[in-house]
Amino acid sequence: MRLPEKDLLLRQAAQHLDLWYDTLASLPEVLVDSLDPSSTALVIVDMVNGFAREGAMSSPRVDKLVAPIASLASRCAGRGITVLAFADCHTPESLELETYPPHCLRGSEESRICGEILEAAPSMTVIEKNSTDGFLEPAFEAWRREHEGIRTYVVVGDCTDICVQQFVLSAKAWHNARNMALRLIVPVDLVDTFDTTDHPAPVYNLTALITMAAAGAELAAHMD
Repeated sequence: MRLPEKDLLLRQAAQHLDLWYDTLASLPEVLVDSLDPSSTALVIVDMVNGFAREGAMSSPRVDKLVAPIASLASRCAGRGITVLAFADCHTPESLELETYPPHCLRGSEESRICGEILEAAPSMTVIEKNSTDGFLEPAFEAWRREHEGIRTYVVVGDCTDICVQQFVLSAKAWHNARNMALRLIVPVDLVDTFDTTDHPAPVYNLTALITMAAAGAELAAHMD
Protein backbone atom coordinates (compact mmCIF):
# COMPACT_ATOMS: atom_id res chain seq x y z
CA MET A 1 0.00 0.00 0.00
CA ARG A 2 1.22 3.45 -0.87
CA LEU A 3 0.88 5.82 2.07
CA PRO A 4 -1.25 8.93 1.47
CA GLU A 5 0.20 12.37 1.90
CA LYS A 6 0.58 12.89 5.67
CA ASP A 7 -1.08 16.28 6.10
CA LEU A 8 -4.07 15.21 4.01
CA LEU A 9 -4.42 12.00 6.02
CA LEU A 10 -4.31 13.84 9.33
CA ARG A 11 -6.87 16.43 8.18
CA GLN A 12 -9.27 13.76 7.00
CA ALA A 13 -8.78 11.72 10.18
CA ALA A 14 -9.44 14.77 12.36
CA GLN A 15 -12.64 15.62 10.44
CA HIS A 16 -13.90 12.05 10.62
CA LEU A 17 -13.16 11.68 14.33
CA ASP A 18 -14.84 15.02 15.00
CA LEU A 19 -18.03 13.79 13.32
CA TRP A 20 -17.93 10.50 15.20
CA TYR A 21 -17.32 12.23 18.52
CA ASP A 22 -20.53 14.21 18.04
CA THR A 23 -22.38 11.03 17.03
CA LEU A 24 -21.24 9.19 20.15
CA ALA A 25 -22.15 12.16 22.32
CA SER A 26 -25.77 11.91 21.20
CA LEU A 27 -26.39 8.17 21.35
CA PRO A 28 -29.69 6.92 22.83
CA GLU A 29 -30.04 4.70 25.87
CA VAL A 30 -31.37 1.17 25.60
CA LEU A 31 -33.69 -0.08 28.33
CA VAL A 32 -33.15 -3.56 29.75
CA ASP A 33 -36.92 -3.86 30.08
CA SER A 34 -37.27 -3.39 26.32
CA LEU A 35 -35.35 -6.59 25.58
CA ASP A 36 -37.00 -9.98 25.20
CA PRO A 37 -35.40 -12.23 27.85
CA SER A 38 -36.02 -15.35 25.79
CA SER A 39 -33.92 -14.10 22.88
CA THR A 40 -31.28 -11.94 24.60
CA ALA A 41 -27.88 -12.67 26.14
CA LEU A 42 -25.60 -10.39 28.09
CA VAL A 43 -22.04 -11.17 26.93
CA ILE A 44 -19.37 -10.04 29.41
CA VAL A 45 -15.90 -10.00 27.87
CA ASP A 46 -12.79 -10.52 30.00
CA MET A 47 -13.84 -8.86 33.23
CA VAL A 48 -11.19 -10.86 35.04
CA ASN A 49 -8.83 -9.86 37.83
CA GLY A 50 -5.88 -9.96 35.43
CA PHE A 51 -7.30 -7.07 33.40
CA ALA A 52 -8.96 -5.18 36.23
CA ARG A 53 -6.92 -5.61 39.38
CA GLU A 54 -3.59 -7.41 39.21
CA GLY A 55 -0.88 -8.51 36.84
CA ALA A 56 0.98 -7.13 33.83
CA MET A 57 -2.18 -6.43 31.81
CA SER A 58 -4.35 -4.86 34.52
CA SER A 59 -5.79 -1.38 34.13
CA PRO A 60 -7.64 0.96 36.51
CA ARG A 61 -9.91 1.89 33.60
CA VAL A 62 -11.13 -1.71 33.44
CA ASP A 63 -11.50 -1.87 37.23
CA LYS A 64 -13.97 1.03 37.00
CA LEU A 65 -16.22 -1.15 34.83
CA VAL A 66 -16.65 -3.84 37.51
CA ALA A 67 -19.41 -2.20 39.56
CA PRO A 68 -21.63 -1.02 36.68
CA ILE A 69 -21.27 -4.34 34.82
CA ALA A 70 -22.12 -6.24 38.01
CA SER A 71 -25.21 -4.06 38.36
CA LEU A 72 -26.25 -4.77 34.77
CA ALA A 73 -25.60 -8.50 35.19
CA SER A 74 -27.84 -8.53 38.26
CA ARG A 75 -30.65 -6.74 36.43
CA CYS A 76 -30.38 -9.04 33.41
CA ALA A 77 -30.32 -12.19 35.53
CA GLY A 78 -33.31 -10.92 37.48
CA ARG A 79 -35.29 -10.55 34.25
CA GLY A 80 -34.33 -14.01 33.01
CA ILE A 81 -31.82 -12.79 30.43
CA THR A 82 -29.01 -15.28 29.82
CA VAL A 83 -25.63 -14.10 31.12
CA LEU A 84 -22.39 -15.37 29.58
CA ALA A 85 -18.88 -14.32 30.62
CA PHE A 86 -15.61 -14.93 28.80
CA ALA A 87 -12.51 -15.35 30.95
CA ASP A 88 -9.07 -15.00 29.40
CA CYS A 89 -7.19 -18.13 30.44
CA HIS A 90 -3.82 -19.32 29.16
CA THR A 91 -1.23 -22.03 29.64
CA PRO A 92 2.49 -21.15 29.49
CA GLU A 93 2.45 -22.60 25.95
CA SER A 94 -0.27 -20.25 24.68
CA LEU A 95 0.89 -18.56 21.48
CA GLU A 96 -0.81 -15.33 22.51
CA LEU A 97 1.93 -14.88 25.11
CA GLU A 98 4.34 -14.26 22.24
CA THR A 99 2.45 -11.02 21.57
CA TYR A 100 1.44 -9.98 25.09
CA PRO A 101 3.22 -10.33 28.43
CA PRO A 102 2.30 -13.38 30.54
CA HIS A 103 -1.20 -12.89 31.93
CA CYS A 104 -4.28 -14.76 33.13
CA LEU A 105 -2.58 -18.15 33.49
CA ARG A 106 -4.99 -21.01 34.13
CA GLY A 107 -5.67 -21.55 37.82
CA SER A 108 -4.38 -18.11 38.85
CA GLU A 109 -6.41 -15.33 40.43
CA GLU A 110 -5.82 -13.29 37.27
CA SER A 111 -7.93 -15.72 35.21
CA ARG A 112 -10.97 -15.48 37.51
CA ILE A 113 -14.00 -13.29 36.79
CA CYS A 114 -14.11 -10.37 39.23
CA GLY A 115 -15.98 -11.47 42.33
CA GLU A 116 -18.66 -8.78 42.27
CA ILE A 117 -19.74 -9.84 38.79
CA LEU A 118 -19.88 -13.51 39.72
CA GLU A 119 -21.96 -12.69 42.77
CA ALA A 120 -24.33 -10.53 40.72
CA ALA A 121 -25.31 -13.40 38.42
CA PRO A 122 -24.33 -16.72 40.05
CA SER A 123 -25.96 -18.77 37.31
CA MET A 124 -23.92 -17.19 34.52
CA THR A 125 -22.00 -19.41 32.12
CA VAL A 126 -18.24 -18.80 32.18
CA ILE A 127 -16.23 -19.75 29.09
CA GLU A 128 -12.45 -19.74 29.23
CA LYS A 129 -10.74 -18.45 26.12
CA ASN A 130 -7.19 -18.95 24.87
CA SER A 131 -7.19 -16.14 22.31
CA THR A 132 -8.43 -12.60 21.96
CA ASP A 133 -11.57 -13.77 20.13
CA GLY A 134 -14.02 -15.64 22.32
CA PHE A 135 -16.33 -16.33 19.39
CA LEU A 136 -13.79 -18.89 18.12
CA GLU A 137 -13.78 -20.98 21.28
CA PRO A 138 -15.29 -24.48 20.86
CA ALA A 139 -17.11 -24.03 24.16
CA PHE A 140 -18.81 -20.93 22.81
CA GLU A 141 -19.85 -22.77 19.66
CA ALA A 142 -21.45 -25.44 21.85
CA TRP A 143 -23.16 -22.74 23.94
CA ARG A 144 -24.42 -21.02 20.79
CA ARG A 145 -25.91 -24.26 19.49
CA GLU A 146 -27.73 -24.73 22.78
CA HIS A 147 -29.09 -21.17 22.61
CA GLU A 148 -30.14 -20.92 18.97
CA GLY A 149 -33.09 -18.75 19.89
CA ILE A 150 -30.87 -15.90 21.06
CA ARG A 151 -30.90 -13.10 18.51
CA THR A 152 -29.63 -10.19 20.63
CA TYR A 153 -26.23 -9.88 22.25
CA VAL A 154 -25.50 -7.05 24.67
CA VAL A 155 -21.69 -6.90 24.73
CA VAL A 156 -19.74 -5.27 27.57
CA GLY A 157 -16.22 -5.50 29.01
CA ASP A 158 -12.68 -5.10 27.75
CA CYS A 159 -10.70 -4.34 25.78
CA THR A 160 -12.83 -2.31 23.39
CA ASP A 161 -10.27 -2.45 20.58
CA ILE A 162 -9.16 -6.06 21.07
CA CYS A 163 -11.38 -8.76 22.59
CA VAL A 164 -14.68 -6.85 22.50
CA GLN A 165 -14.21 -5.72 18.92
CA GLN A 166 -13.11 -9.14 17.71
CA PHE A 167 -16.08 -10.88 19.30
CA VAL A 168 -18.52 -8.36 17.83
CA LEU A 169 -17.04 -8.53 14.32
CA SER A 170 -16.87 -12.33 14.33
CA ALA A 171 -20.42 -12.71 15.67
CA LYS A 172 -21.84 -10.31 13.11
CA ALA A 173 -19.91 -11.84 10.19
CA TRP A 174 -20.85 -15.41 11.20
CA HIS A 175 -24.54 -14.56 11.32
CA ASN A 176 -24.42 -12.47 8.14
CA ALA A 177 -22.83 -15.36 6.24
CA ARG A 178 -25.88 -17.46 7.12
CA ASN A 179 -28.44 -14.68 6.55
CA MET A 180 -29.33 -14.84 10.23
CA ALA A 181 -30.41 -11.63 11.92
CA LEU A 182 -28.39 -10.65 14.98
CA ARG A 183 -28.82 -7.51 17.06
CA LEU A 184 -25.53 -6.51 18.67
CA ILE A 185 -25.79 -3.79 21.31
CA VAL A 186 -22.62 -2.21 22.70
CA PRO A 187 -23.21 0.26 25.58
CA VAL A 188 -20.26 2.62 25.17
CA ASP A 189 -20.04 3.38 28.89
CA LEU A 190 -19.55 -0.32 29.67
CA VAL A 191 -16.54 -1.00 27.45
CA ASP A 192 -13.01 0.31 27.87
CA THR A 193 -9.36 -0.36 27.13
CA PHE A 194 -6.00 0.22 28.79
CA ASP A 195 -4.16 3.53 28.54
CA THR A 196 -0.41 3.85 27.86
CA THR A 197 1.78 6.33 25.99
CA ASP A 198 1.75 4.13 22.87
CA HIS A 199 -1.89 3.08 23.32
CA PRO A 200 -3.99 6.16 24.21
CA ALA A 201 -7.29 4.74 25.40
CA PRO A 202 -9.58 7.52 24.09
CA VAL A 203 -8.26 7.11 20.55
CA TYR A 204 -8.38 3.31 20.53
CA ASN A 205 -11.83 3.26 22.13
CA LEU A 206 -13.23 5.65 19.54
CA THR A 207 -11.76 3.91 16.51
CA ALA A 208 -12.94 0.51 17.78
CA LEU A 209 -16.48 1.81 18.31
CA ILE A 210 -16.44 3.27 14.78
CA THR A 211 -15.35 -0.09 13.38
CA MET A 212 -18.02 -2.02 15.26
CA ALA A 213 -20.75 0.41 14.19
CA ALA A 214 -19.63 0.14 10.57
CA ALA A 215 -20.04 -3.64 10.85
CA GLY A 216 -23.62 -3.29 12.05
CA ALA A 217 -23.31 -3.07 15.83
CA GLU A 218 -25.77 -0.81 17.63
CA LEU A 219 -24.00 1.63 19.92
CA ALA A 220 -25.88 2.82 23.00
CA ALA A 221 -25.00 5.57 25.44
CA HIS A 222 -26.06 3.40 28.38
CA MET A 223 -28.04 0.29 29.26
CA ASP A 224 -30.64 1.33 31.81
